[in-house]
Amino acid sequence: MRFFEDIKVGMRREVGSFTFTADAIKKFARQFDPQRFHLDEEEGRKSLFGGLAASGWHVGSVCMKLMVADGQRLAKEALARGENIAVWGPSPGFRELRWIKPVLAGDTISFATEVETLRSSEKRPEWGILQARNTGTNQRGDLVFSYLATAFVPRRNAGA
Repeated sequence: MRFFEDIKVGMRREVGSFTFTADAIKKFARQFDPQRFHLDEEEGRKSLFGGLAASGWHVGSVCMKLMVADGQRLAKEALARGENIAVWGPSPGFRELRWIKPVLAGDTISFATEVETLRSSEKRPEWGILQARNTGTNQRGDLVFSYLATAFVPRRNAGA
């Protein structure tokens, strides 16, 4: 992962994609969101979604999994080049969560993150604060998922 000083507003990272199969949708729904339109194809067709729909929480969980995996890949590559690894801090939260269009069985969602704002932390000079828009886009190019995340990012030179 990058240090605060290496990040610029507008930087974009494609973090991966995932195909939501009917089996995966139902498995997640049974455990975490057992609503009829996530569990049964016919109920999904009769709903506003028009088909078996993935839970929005499923979409968000996949996004998080892909973001973590991509960060681990980037850290491993940087370590192989002999670079120092920036270990990011926790996230104080997110805002503007939107499930814009349904994710239906068979849809492949590609996830990305783009830096929107950067600022220094006044209380913790060793950290910067980043806000990034995380999105999911289906195979037709439709935006289906979005949220604005905040994260603490370590500074290479504390107080700089």
